[in-house]
Amino acid sequence: MVTIYDIAKKTGFSITTVSRALNNYSDVSEKTKKLILQAVDEMGYYPNSIARTLTTKKSWTIGVIFVEDLGVGIMHPFFSAVIESFKKYVEKFGYDIIFLSRNVGGEEKSYIDHALHRGVDGVIIVCSHDDDPEVKKLIESPLQTVVIDLYSNKTSVVYSDNVNGSELAVQYLHSLGHRKIAHIYGHQKTMAGVERLKGFLSVVEKLQLNIPDSYIKDGSFFSVDGGMQAMSELLELGDPPTAVFAAGDAMAIGAMKAVEAAGLRVPEDVSIVGFDDIELAQYVTPALTTIRQNTDLIGQSAAEVLLKQINNKNKVFSAVTIPVELMVRESARPLKPE
Repeated sequence: MVTIYDIAKKTGFSITTVSRALNNYSDVSEKTKKLILQAVDEMGYYPNSIARTLTTKKSWTIGVIFVEDLGVGIMHPFFSAVIESFKKYVEKFGYDIIFLSRNVGGEEKSYIDHALHRGVDGVIIVCSHDDDPEVKKLIESPLQTVVIDLYSNKTSVVYSDNVNGSELAVQYLHSLGHRKIAHIYGHQKTMAGVERLKGFLSVVEKLQLNIPDSYIKDGSFFSVDGGMQAMSELLELGDPPTAVFAAGDAMAIGAMKAVEAAGLRVPEDVSIVGFDDIELAQYVTPALTTIRQNTDLIGQSAAEVLLKQINNKNKVFSAVTIPVELMVRESARPLKPE
């Protein structure tokens, strides 16, 4: 069995340096960590969890709390991609992840109780809104935490630049000649819904577009059905939009279905831009132009923030904003001159 001594011998670093690199201590350079982690992968090193627990006073487990409103759970394409990235990164430093529910041994418990019961070293919270009082209690507790896609001044948070994403989407449609641009927004209890609507309204003002209130439609909890309903209402207007920016890809796909159901075509009759760049976006017909969230970087950044807190045994209040980018595909095109 490969030991930490073998890793030290192969890399030429001391056992102490190898140990600190595997524990993600900040005093070890990224170059050194990379070399050590590469050797770990090549040699198949698996530290003994029981021995490590006794030596380091850590459980080497991180709790995951996942709360969303569509009812699809971990199958949600954006959140599942973020968690997968987070998982891959923390595993490199010897951590396991476990999902924390409100049920322990058949009894209803708080998230804090479950985290303490499991003895986790920290918790990543993936949550679409902050209405859950048990989530709030956990965020405000001394336990090391990081929150994805939700703003809080009580803990560390990581989220995409939603406002800039909206601006990129609308500016792109504007560059194609569109002036009648509608927005299908996500639920206003979510940070993403609020920030993306804020970005839409901001760029519309900058571009001096006269957008009527009837062009701004509620897509509910970022669902396909919500997008279909909102798009159907837009198409029924006396002066419908020539382009639509939907605050989520599922809503954009729903909007595309509504256009097709009305006997129209995307992008010939209506241009549509989404937000998220879920995997399905590039495979629908036409392929969806959208704003890409970097789920790999979101997950990795969340892992780095949380591991730093765990190693320093100190809760940190910080906000990390991840850049977004426009992915141009086939669902939007220049407006035909009338």
